[in-house]
Amino acid sequence: MGHGPPPRRLSISGIVSGYVLRLARESIPYTQTALAEALGVDLATLQGWESGRRPMANMKAGALLELRRRLPALGADTQLLQLLDAAMDADRILSGALGPPDRLEQHPLAEWVHTRATAHMFAWAVNGAPPPALANQPTPRRRGAVPRAPIIPVQQRLDLFAHLRDVAERASGAGVLLRRQAAYLASYDDSPDTSAWTAQVLHKGRGALSLRGWSSSWPEARSTATALARQGDPQPLRDFIERALVDDDAGEAANLNYWAYWLGAASCPQPSDLFMRDRDLTGWDPLTLLRLLVQGLHEAPTYAELYVHSLWALLYAHPWLPQATPSVAAVLGERVGHILDVSEISPRCRRDLGAVQHRLGNRT
Repeated sequence: MGHGPPPRRLSISGIVSGYVLRLARESIPYTQTALAEALGVDLATLQGWESGRRPMANMKAGALLELRRRLPALGADTQLLQLLDAAMDADRILSGALGPPDRLEQHPLAEWVHTRATAHMFAWAVNGAPPPALANQPTPRRRGAVPRAPIIPVQQRLDLFAHLRDVAERASGAGVLLRRQAAYLASYDDSPDTSAWTAQVLHKGRGALSLRGWSSSWPEARSTATALARQGDPQPLRDFIERALVDDDAGEAANLNYWAYWLGAASCPQPSDLFMRDRDLTGWDPLTLLRLLVQGLHEAPTYAELYVHSLWALLYAHPWLPQATPSVAAVLGERVGHILDVSEISPRCRRDLGAVQHRLGNRT
């Protein structure tokens, strides 16, 4: 007896950006019919965008630009619209993993350095955890069974992480960027049966944690340490700070350059990790990076010790920052005091916090 054709897989090639578009429409608030009329498009076209069946990334450049200009004019939440680029990046990663190219160097994780915003969008699709930018967004009233996140189906989630694990093990040589980014995203898999694999693969990269200064292995060591911290093992991150950052100008500069790109203080897309070598710290705004690091110190307690050391390094490189933005300096002072009072931290982190307090105390 035949089993019949396999079930048709749901297209997710535009699922994250489509969901962001839906939230933007609901923030106006408009129905699908009303927005389609306002944009001058067919209702089926808008429904295709929102469902992910018709990826927004496939729109012509002029049409996408027009859409992004019309939505805020109609009253859409601009904070939501700022997430569209990261959402389309996450869609491309998801599509590239579920329908991988024939050559690894053409994989989307091999072509550009992704950002925290993209990683958050990826996590939203695989785990349902909303990005911090949406944590306080009101939930619109909806009729019927409407998904509360752009969650991909279970089987595609399994296939996605299987692909990322495979790529993390196979990529080498010219695939350093692909390997480190695939391993990092694979660590978002919180399934009990895969956590052991994640820890094993990440621990294979611990040898890079003993290196000092900038090298081609530096970004992978940083990603390995942060991924292990998210898995509940803080020691590799502490080792990375001591060996690859402390008393090493090249390492400190690379760390600040990476933070600036990762958090969004540097807007120019990067095709490789080489931008981190810039010892002059150009290409990003120190004030913006300070604000984002202070914000991240609150949002991501798992990485608190790396945030703290990076704040110390930024204030050391630019001691004028507390005077330039006293409101941010005040928030930082409160958070430093809180960490010192209630957190279990390493001696290095305690020294860094004391140095940050000293910098803040000299701002007047």
